[in-house]
Amino acid sequence: MALTTTRPEVRPAGRDHESGERRLRRRRKLWSYLAMSGIGVFFLFPLVFMFVSSLKPSGQILSDSGSLNAFLPVGDISLDNYFGVFERVPVAQFLINSVFVTVVTVALGLLVNSMAGFALSRLEWRGRGLLLSVVIAALIVPFETIAVPMVYWVSKLPTLVFEGGLLKYDFGWLNSYQVQIIPFVAHAFSIFLFTQYFSTIPKSLDEAARIDGAGWFTIYRRIIVPLSGPAFATVAILTFLPAWNQYLWPLMVVQQEELRPVMVGMQYFFQLNPAWGEVMAYTTLITLPVLIVFLSFQRAFVSSVAASGVKG
Repeated sequence: MALTTTRPEVRPAGRDHESGERRLRRRRKLWSYLAMSGIGVFFLFPLVFMFVSSLKPSGQILSDSGSLNAFLPVGDISLDNYFGVFERVPVAQFLINSVFVTVVTVALGLLVNSMAGFALSRLEWRGRGLLLSVVIAALIVPFETIAVPMVYWVSKLPTLVFEGGLLKYDFGWLNSYQVQIIPFVAHAFSIFLFTQYFSTIPKSLDEAARIDGAGWFTIYRRIIVPLSGPAFATVAILTFLPAWNQYLWPLMVVQQEELRPVMVGMQYFFQLNPAWGEVMAYTTLITLPVLIVFLSFQRAFVSSVAASGVKG
């Protein structure tokens, strides 16, 4: 009868060490995800409270405060607060004004700032570095310091107006759409961001296109723009937010109700002593477009910010 012996399996020490490190990395990743999820839920609480409160009468909002019901759509839920907002102020016109001003500002801003960034990053010309330094220095100048002189300047600018079926030449941009758009088309940070992002694209593409007979505008339109989607998305978001939230400037230059943006309209809405439910309904109406735009472009936003810091 033969005796059989079994040897204990010997595992390499390195393999156990690697599996331990892998488990440790998984645990750290799990805890980081849990922490980020908790922070995200915490910051969502005000938005949830705002939306839920917009569906409740004011009495229920006060009675539910301090309890979990403040964040839950329970009780007397309806759209009466939204109907009340539309009845008390022309919020639909305010929203149309804000949408028009914001869309035009974003579109012109993408065109103007991207072309400026293209010239600063792809073209070789004397004084380019100095001009880029001036653009960066402009970032430290707050808008409030130049708001009053700007009101004087725009009140003296020439314009064409229709009056009595005729096109007349006049002065002053006050109470118009262009006074809410033109001053915010060119933006120093947008130019800087485009410049940094365009600098990461190999210049060999430009040289190859130039050999094929392409001009600089063709290079910009057919090479740079298609490769810079994240940068355009980021600048679109960064232009959209201040254009949509503009309050001080329209308050100073627009007095006609039919031209007021939604933020200025909110001030006049508060003067009517609205109920808490109507306040929450109004703020929900002006917050939803911002959330939709940001959630739609957040991935491109992160990608562009990461790429812009690679080379500069």
